[in-house]
Amino acid sequence: MISWINGELVEYWQNNQKFFVLINCHGLGYEIQILEPFFLKLKKNQISNKNIILWIKHIKKEDSDLLFGFTSKDQKKFFIEIINIRGIGSQIGMGILNKFSISELNDAINTQNKKLICTVPGIGQKMSERLILELKSKFKKEFQINNEKSKDIFQIKDNEIKKIVEDLNLTLSSLNYTKNQIKSILPLIIKETDDFKKKEKNISFENLLKLAMNHLDNDSSNIGR
Repeated sequence: MISWINGELVEYWQNNQKFFVLINCHGLGYEIQILEPFFLKLKKNQISNKNIILWIKHIKKEDSDLLFGFTSKDQKKFFIEIINIRGIGSQIGMGILNKFSISELNDAINTQNKKLICTVPGIGQKMSERLILELKSKFKKEFQINNEKSKDIFQIKDNEIKKIVEDLNLTLSSLNYTKNQIKSILPLIIKETDDFKKKEKNISFENLLKLAMNHLDNDSSNIGR
């Protein structure tokens, strides 16, 4: 059973509303379905020949083996919880995580926002009620600790900057940078976004990602790879 992978990104592609990467790990190519936000990051930044880390949910079927990849352990945990709910399959699970971040899902479940959850294709009123009922207690137990660890990010008041920093955190994690490396770069990124706002310039995720990667790659004291 495959639960985690660290390998070289060979290529990525879209097939209808599904998104995939091909990872070379010790000479074997693993085809993995990923979430749309991560796919868009790879596409926009034309990332290739980089080692990335994905948390894997391996689903075995009679005629196939399916691999689903996530940039964080929390995403994988939530995916597993949701596909264990009666009537919800893997593609609806991916659809929910394509549309909402973990923090947004946490808010929707805790506030019982059925209308918001019903915006995911394939989820109706009854399914949203069942989802909220079954996940509410689990969400508090499973994800509360990790949300506390990320409190520095979620205390940012500006929602635009908060979302960019959250996306940068996930992307840098998937590109094999350590938690300590990412934590060291976040103050610089936040300062950069503040400078952009003062100068009334548009904040670009792509530019901030390049800034972070250049800083981490050039700072020999931070390189742990």
